[in-house]
Amino acid sequence: MDAVTRDFYEERRRKWRRSAFLWGFGIAAVLGLIIGGLSRIEAGWPAGPHIAHVAITDVIFDDTERDRMLQDLRDSEDARALYLEIDSPGGTTVGSEALYELVREIGEDRPVVAVMGEVAASGGYIAAIAADHIVARGNTLTGSIGVIMEYPDMTELLDRVGVEFQTVRSSPLKAEPSPYREPSAEGRAVQEAIIADSYDWFRGLVGARRELKGAALDAVADGRVFTGRMALDAGLVDALGGPDAAFAWLESVEPELADLPTKTWELAEEESGFLGIFGKITGLGDSLSRISDRRGPRLLSLYN
Repeated sequence: MDAVTRDFYEERRRKWRRSAFLWGFGIAAVLGLIIGGLSRIEAGWPAGPHIAHVAITDVIFDDTERDRMLQDLRDSEDARALYLEIDSPGGTTVGSEALYELVREIGEDRPVVAVMGEVAASGGYIAAIAADHIVARGNTLTGSIGVIMEYPDMTELLDRVGVEFQTVRSSPLKAEPSPYREPSAEGRAVQEAIIADSYDWFRGLVGARRELKGAALDAVADGRVFTGRMALDAGLVDALGGPDAAFAWLESVEPELADLPTKTWELAEEESGFLGIFGKITGLGDSLSRISDRRGPRLLSLYN
């Protein structure tokens, strides 16, 4: 092959490679758009003007997927109001805090109403007070305003079986509390300070959101549980009823909401293996999987 012919074929190959690269890049871009569109469809976020419905059930944990969903709802121009359905005994303080903050962000430019079910206590009540209006059933269990940290004390058991833990630590307060030794007075004081700080935060939310102070706030913030009727008298909720009362309030705030459909925002469930089957049978799958993944102590805003 002479030099001219070789150069000709080499130039053809270079053009083919450039063309293949451009075609490949174009196909990849199109596929990316298609996959992105499908993922948005798969996420199931409703479209068109509507009242968004979000259910908060079971124990509340710090949940990045839930938070992403609420962030998308916050940014949605189609969700004109939020109907929050709560049936939860509470959960971790951090999880309840994150949920509260996102619901408040949603409520900055649209009305939010919360309806309590069987129970909306402790962290569940934190979620409720993020709403502008709270509706409870007469026998809903609510309140339980407080924070708790619990851990097992295994020292007596270890003594009985003859097991002794040797600990080397940088300071006396490192890794306190521990189930393997009696807490020191100083360690106990530190834990109590943590509980007191979180409790002050919770109490402050209730006071600010429900416009309670002094003796009225003291009367509801001692950890006790109330029925819906008692909560109404104490100023913890705004009305008794169910979804009808909630939608009536929304329409009184913004009459145009009466013409909008209600659409549910929810995460896809992922169940697998024995835990998934057991969870489906018992209805505890989400809690079991989350609890099994917990590591270390947690501050709980939980009615138990």
